[in-house]
Amino acid sequence: MTRLLAFVTNDLFVRGEALVGTAWPEYLYDKTSYTIMFGPDKCGEDYKLHFIFRHKHPKTGDYDEKHAKRPDVDLKKFYTDKKTHLYTLVLKPDNTFEVSIDQTVVGKGSLLEDMVPPVNPPEKIDDPNDKKPEDWDERAKISDPNAVKPEDWNEDEPPNIEDPDAVKPDDWLDDEPEYIPDPSAKKPEDWDEEMDGEWEAPQIPNPKCDKSVSGCGEWVRPLISNPNYKGKWKPPMMDNPNYQGIWNPQKIPNPDYFEDPHPFRMTPVSAVGLELWSMTSDIYFDNFIICSDKEVADRWAADGWGIKKLVASANEPGMFSQLITAAEERPWLWILYVLTLALPVGLGILFCWPAKKIDEDLEYKKTDVAKPITKGELEQEIQGQDEELEGPNDNAGDGGKKIQYI
Repeated sequence: MTRLLAFVTNDLFVRGEALVGTAWPEYLYDKTSYTIMFGPDKCGEDYKLHFIFRHKHPKTGDYDEKHAKRPDVDLKKFYTDKKTHLYTLVLKPDNTFEVSIDQTVVGKGSLLEDMVPPVNPPEKIDDPNDKKPEDWDERAKISDPNAVKPEDWNEDEPPNIEDPDAVKPDDWLDDEPEYIPDPSAKKPEDWDEEMDGEWEAPQIPNPKCDKSVSGCGEWVRPLISNPNYKGKWKPPMMDNPNYQGIWNPQKIPNPDYFEDPHPFRMTPVSAVGLELWSMTSDIYFDNFIICSDKEVADRWAADGWGIKKLVASANEPGMFSQLITAAEERPWLWILYVLTLALPVGLGILFCWPAKKIDEDLEYKKTDVAKPITKGELEQEIQGQDEELEGPNDNAGDGGKKIQYI
């Protein structure tokens, strides 16, 4: 896994994770002063991307570390995917900064507003000599001094009482203990009663008191909540008429106040150093660049990290190989794979398999089958129907009605 770092600024006095003063190796150790500390950091399951710079107090000359706020994105994937990544810090003369991973901004802010602690201290601070008056009342609520405990308030009532309606089950075994000595236990041969005391067999659950009965031993009524319980009486609370609010010391001008409008102008850099402490193998850092032009850094990234990324992508195993590798590490994934493949196959068979036709659908009546008919046959059939309709009605006689359908 390769880590690549870049530091970009619009100022010629660019700062990297650098050392102030001499750059000879014998002066490089854990306490060596730096100007900027930038780069990835993993401690357990805590994934960080540090941007820290040391700011010089203009009055005292002391240096204080200023930490950028943590990015809002989840950084875990960059530390666990075993891929090459590019980390970039961009500082601008207007005191703004950007932090990027793989040329994607993951954090940005202002050196004046988004550093902890702030670069510039507050103009006013709490007066260290100011003391809270002894009679200052910060209680918003107090007990009502006029409240009286009701006469029927009984503080002696217990919170729980025996259930008066409880009845002992018929199968309760009063004469059987819940635990009995283990009949199969034997006293150890090296047991010395003078030294160890009288030997007693260990206790085991009484087999007669299994789940087939309600219980064994002395039966005791179960407890229920006491409806008459009220607890210890306390007077109700009321607004404090003497409430004065939360006391705060008065403010005084900060004797250490200063205003540095250009924290971008940091201590000059004379070297770049790496602080490495890792128990993970195969982690490499290479290709550092510090420049004053972002376009230069972008071109450098395209010619270096960009090519590495393309080569790594081309050499990545296919999706099938990745699934097999994942299943070797987590065997339970095979079950998921089988279910994923079997579900669409089963649904396809269920909905696409031809349905079995019933016998009634296969039996056709002869009258249901269309037959060809000639014009002559059609005319004869119509004439025969007309003759039936025009015939005399035997029951009606001469007065019978003739019904004709046209």
